[in-house]
Amino acid sequence: MERPPTKYVSVGETDVAYQVIGDGPLDLLFCFGLGSHIELVWDAEPLVEIFRRLASFSRLIYFDRRGTGASDRVPDTVVPTWEQWAEDFHAVLDAVGSDKAAILAHGDVGPLAMLFAAMHPERVSALILFNTAARWMRDEDYPIGFTPADLDGVLDIFARSAGTPELQALFAPSMARDPEYLALAAKITRSAATPRNITAQWNYILRYQDVRNALSLISAPTLVLHSRDNTWIDGSLSRFLAEHIEGATFRELPGADLTPSPEWQAMSDAVAEFLGVDHPEPEIDRVLATVLFTDIVGSTERAALDGDARWHVVLDAHDRCVREQIRKHRGRELNTTGDGFVISFDGPARAIRCAEAIGDAITRQGLQVRMGLHTGECEIRGDDLGGMAVHIAARVSGLANAGEILVSGTVKDLVVGSGIDFEDRGERELKGVPGSWRLFAVEA
Repeated sequence: MERPPTKYVSVGETDVAYQVIGDGPLDLLFCFGLGSHIELVWDAEPLVEIFRRLASFSRLIYFDRRGTGASDRVPDTVVPTWEQWAEDFHAVLDAVGSDKAAILAHGDVGPLAMLFAAMHPERVSALILFNTAARWMRDEDYPIGFTPADLDGVLDIFARSAGTPELQALFAPSMARDPEYLALAAKITRSAATPRNITAQWNYILRYQDVRNALSLISAPTLVLHSRDNTWIDGSLSRFLAEHIEGATFRELPGADLTPSPEWQAMSDAVAEFLGVDHPEPEIDRVLATVLFTDIVGSTERAALDGDARWHVVLDAHDRCVREQIRKHRGRELNTTGDGFVISFDGPARAIRCAEAIGDAITRQGLQVRMGLHTGECEIRGDDLGGMAVHIAARVSGLANAGEILVSGTVKDLVVGSGIDFEDRGERELKGVPGSWRLFAVEA
């Protein structure tokens, strides 16, 4: 099989590397994750064979997510948010002209693929999750995964052994007696990222990744695959995915290898079988979205003071300003409320950045706005969104002070690592919404 050319697509200020292999009847987007290098893997025959098998029935779109391989590196101290990583999927699909693709995601890329499938269901024809999890750390309501002691041990192994043949032998036990393969796999890992950077990324991924709230919103036919004998990822993590994604199929595969090897042929066969079945096109009626409400503070009093004619001029200038920031931050205007806007975004960090930009611009016009955000399941109603998530965002906005951006705890948790700081506003009751909600104000 000839090596395809490596191409790049810009995602913000980052370049993401990708290749296109084969010309099958369906598009299959594949990302291995941390440790991949899309150019050097062509020296590894086991991976070339996997490519050959996958490309035999698809147009295989293979890419390195930012932070690994031929794509731009990420700083040790500023790891991208899940939202930013999920944008890599969108950009690569657009770059190759794919309106809709099946996604095959392994390891640390699995949660990003789940987020993308929930946020952009119209772009995902099927989802295959291989040796991955929605969350890696245990929690009070999630008694599976790594304990803090487990995590410390894993990170210590990465810090001491990343990029060594010895660690590759632990990842691929079936290849442990093949020194040539182990040396090449170690070289690829060293070329993908440094041990310090690998450890920093894994610390963030294993400690903070949590996309459980997105699972119920995945509408694409889903296959969950798990290597039965691997010692790194417990099967309960994969079974959790199959149990919480509606209609998902769970399948155990023979073998223990977490990195590409001849054992992965069973994976490629399972993918071919799954995608060869005619699936009814799911009706998309729900999506994961971040909803932003804006509201001019004291608009009634200001309108009475200025008079109708003058107030309309002020209001028109406000609307133009808000719409300009919506465009710049790739939001979608859902509605207007007379003196405010309802806006949706496919990522919470970008929604907060847009709110900050709106606040700054409107302040320069001599006005003040209050804003509130929430991320959750939304019902698609034509060009509009509805459901409890929209109501929660509206209630959060109503509790914000003048000039304040108030967010739900859900939003705060989703932007961990983004550099956005918050001030705890405590537990609050939201009218018409069950329970109490912890709210946070975005710090300037």
